[in-house]
Amino acid sequence: MTEVSAVVKPKPRPIIRIGLFLISHSLFVSIVCCIAGVLALLLLPVLAKNTYISENALMPGSASAMLSTDDASDGHVFVNKIMSISSMSINSGIEIPEMIAKHIIESGGEVNYHKFQPLSDSFHPLQFFVGPDAGMVQDNYSSTSYGVNTVGIVRAPRGDGKEAIIIVTPYNSVKPTTSEALSLGVAYSVFTLLSRVSWLAKDIIWLAADSRHGEHAAVAAWLRDYYTLSSGDLEHEVTSVKRDGVSNGFRRAGTMAAALVIKVADSSTGFEKDGLKIYAEASNGQMPNLDLINIVNYLAVHGQGLQVRVEKIWSLLDSWWLYSLGELQELIGKVAKSLNPGWKFGIPASDYVEGCTTLASSLYNQALGIPTGPHGAFRDYQVDAITLEFSPRFSSSQRVLFLLHVGRLVEGVIRSVNNLLEKFHQSFFLYLMTSPSRFVSVGTYMIAFALLIAPLPLVAAALFSDASKSKSPGESIPTSPAWNWLYTAKTVLIVHLWGAIVTIIPYFLRQFPDSSPLISLLTWIASSAVLLFFTRAASSSLPFSCASQLQTSEWTLLKAVTVAAAFIGLCLMSVINYATAEIGALLLVPMCLMAVPLRIDATAKTAKTVARGACNVLLVFVGFPPAAFLLSKGALSSFDGVRLDDFWNWIESLREWNSATYIYICMVHLPCWVLLALAVVAAKGVALFSNIQTREQMEAQVHVASQKAESHINDVNALITGMERLGLELFGDEGLEVPSLDKGKRIENVFGDPIPDAINVRPPDTVHTKGSGSRKVSRKEAVIRQMHKPLRRCKKCRELVRHDSRNCGKEKEKNKSK
Repeated sequence: MTEVSAVVKPKPRPIIRIGLFLISHSLFVSIVCCIAGVLALLLLPVLAKNTYISENALMPGSASAMLSTDDASDGHVFVNKIMSISSMSINSGIEIPEMIAKHIIESGGEVNYHKFQPLSDSFHPLQFFVGPDAGMVQDNYSSTSYGVNTVGIVRAPRGDGKEAIIIVTPYNSVKPTTSEALSLGVAYSVFTLLSRVSWLAKDIIWLAADSRHGEHAAVAAWLRDYYTLSSGDLEHEVTSVKRDGVSNGFRRAGTMAAALVIKVADSSTGFEKDGLKIYAEASNGQMPNLDLINIVNYLAVHGQGLQVRVEKIWSLLDSWWLYSLGELQELIGKVAKSLNPGWKFGIPASDYVEGCTTLASSLYNQALGIPTGPHGAFRDYQVDAITLEFSPRFSSSQRVLFLLHVGRLVEGVIRSVNNLLEKFHQSFFLYLMTSPSRFVSVGTYMIAFALLIAPLPLVAAALFSDASKSKSPGESIPTSPAWNWLYTAKTVLIVHLWGAIVTIIPYFLRQFPDSSPLISLLTWIASSAVLLFFTRAASSSLPFSCASQLQTSEWTLLKAVTVAAAFIGLCLMSVINYATAEIGALLLVPMCLMAVPLRIDATAKTAKTVARGACNVLLVFVGFPPAAFLLSKGALSSFDGVRLDDFWNWIESLREWNSATYIYICMVHLPCWVLLALAVVAAKGVALFSNIQTREQMEAQVHVASQKAESHINDVNALITGMERLGLELFGDEGLEVPSLDKGKRIENVFGDPIPDAINVRPPDTVHTKGSGSRKVSRKEAVIRQMHKPLRRCKKCRELVRHDSRNCGKEKEKNKSK
């Protein structure tokens, strides 16, 4: 006979068990991950690696420089001519481009003029997804305010015209400075040399960009016409008419392999000798291939003896806490090395401070999403480009020597790029600089970001689980938990749509140019608040109604969905611009984890709740975008020069440059801040995550009450009377005629526990069936039933036994035989 098999519940998979464990311990995991994320961010200068050249074909410094002193002297003469025209001529804006074109033709190159006008302010909030404008460009030179770029091209004797290297020298054609004239002299010296060499395999384009309307505007206008078709090209496509050797049409070369922007600073501050600053950040945190920076740094240091630097935040150099961290990690490194000489951890404290200031500058510039130089226009077309800013320390009599050193450096970089058979691809495109010779790769700095945002999905899951279990009496909650989640998700979606509308409000405020920045900022904040109020009134779903405050489960669900939305927004932003996502996580994650209604903390009145409430107020204040910007600016520079309208100017610069950071602030950070701040202020002061009495607890209480009232008839009558009153309150005086739907609503109003729509019932275990589905009881089950059968008195033996008078004798014989 078969026996009843035990029902074994399937064991969940290990990944599910790990997830449930992390969710159940979300508080501890959140604290550990946040601390580890901040420590990992502070350890990035220690984890930085030395730069190296990945592409073997570059071979920097493998050939001797060909730029001679005569070429440098010609460049010096060229500089003197520019300065003389600038000081003597009234129409220098026309004569200087003509003089540059004349020298290009004399050196054997092709030349053409490129006229452009600065583009008007146009709002394209999603331009960073699609890139620069494409299509037909219409020429419009009706205005007298236009710039003139002079473009010279040297065709490569060993090339096929499919690739080109760009040299850019921005200058003001109306009133050029000595530094701008020196940068033109460097480019002219290199250009004349390259027009004579035989090893050139890529075309050389020299762009003398007219920067009267801005350096970036001049380069961007030329690139836009280079990659698109203009009406002038259609007119001069077949017959390229030439006047004095200058082409009337738009001259083009091959695909751009790399671009170098050459600038000369007015003074050499902070350098002990001739210095070089490298600017690499482009729009939305894009960076050129690291190999391009590596060859410039190698040739500048080992070839020309220049002192190379990247930008840093100088105010952090005097930070005592940063120097203390440097000394601490240096001490830990020494202890680790004493334990095991193979453990190489820790760097000198001074190097740590230098690395932190450079890393902070790199993070800040990438997070802004604004190019740090004209090279940013090239990165929009996926061309690797950097800006080289030279800082000379010489007298006017040593200009030839300066032109010689800088020209040889540019020649060496061009020679290395000329060796490439394909585009830069071997080295990193995602990295952070801690010095000109040290970098942090994407595989290292993403660890800090991942640790910071790791608690968000765990906290969201834990909050949703608690909200589905806790329902306070009196709450008006739909019966379906899934509907609860969708209802809250709709609320969060409406607030994020409000953020999308807030994004375009500054465009309309820009139509009033006479308003001051402070008035524009206050108008933007006021209009956003009014719009949020009307959005709440129209939707009737936002959680800050004055009539009914948030209940426990509603607030918990709202926080869960908001945390999930913040997690998704930060992850998406990390793909577009890591630096923005990292800084946003530092501001948003603590607020998501710490947000608790202030009324709860005020009701408890303990030291823990008071401290938590103070932290919530501080995080809400710091998380507000204007407050965060002004506090960071004051901490980095000085609070004396901080003004409220600085935030509006900063927002305007982000919007005009189509920075993804502006989209993140308005559509991710601000909606999450509003939801968390309003939930903290508007939530009702009831105990969070309170356990509702289960059915067993209720039955136990009723049983205890009946036992207490059993010995006194008055207590029994009082208990019965109370139950009758409760029945009248639940079902009224209609009795059984009350519809079941009304009964369910009354039970829900009294107990706060809705009747479930469906009940899961487990069918009995069937061992064997026979005939018409009748169930055959097994021997084991029969014995169990017999053992639980109550005793009865036998009429024959007059004893309490399990048999009756018919089998009394047989049972006694069995007992005797045993």
